[in-house]
Amino acid sequence: HIADGIIPNVWCGAAHGLSWSALYLLGRRIETEDVVRLGMLASASFVVSLVHFPLGGTSVHLGLYGLIGILAGMRAFPVIFAALLFQTLLFQHGGLLSLGLNAANMGTGALMAALLWRTKIGPDAARAFVCGFVGVLAPALLIASEFALTGYGKGFLYISTMYLGAAAVEGLLTAAVVSFLRRARPALLGHVQ
Repeated sequence: HIADGIIPNVWCGAAHGLSWSALYLLGRRIETEDVVRLGMLASASFVVSLVHFPLGGTSVHLGLYGLIGILAGMRAFPVIFAALLFQTLLFQHGGLLSLGLNAANMGTGALMAALLWRTKIGPDAARAFVCGFVGVLAPALLIASEFALTGYGKGFLYISTMYLGAAAVEGLLTAAVVSFLRRARPALLGHVQ
């Protein structure tokens, strides 16, 4: 997550506008019966992101962005926003000023995964792996690009390389969960907006 004070305030303000607009557009008219399912996805993302793994002198964590994209479709953005809001308020991961930017970055990964899942190209397991991989790598590349554009550090290639491993792990996890759900609760995989 990007902490407050790293990215210029103007960028953070613009990202808040974008994120709040996406939150409204993609979160309106959520059916009452979907609230619990979406809340569980936000809770799972919140919890799994608290577990950090050391990797190459830094630490990474899973976010389940690809899986959320698969299971929530375009509603993935409100799910990610809710998880990030609680991480910010409870554990100071990121910050309130950078919340919009973090939501835009992570939400982009989840929305890309949702769109990839809808293509129905290839077997479920392979598509799920790609969704999990892209769900992590897209936000990592966005964050690295934002750091590079603002002159914060020179670690674009390093950050991107570190997150390749995390993206592969998330892809494998997403494929395993989708495989399980295909056998146990296939309706969940077709239940997206």
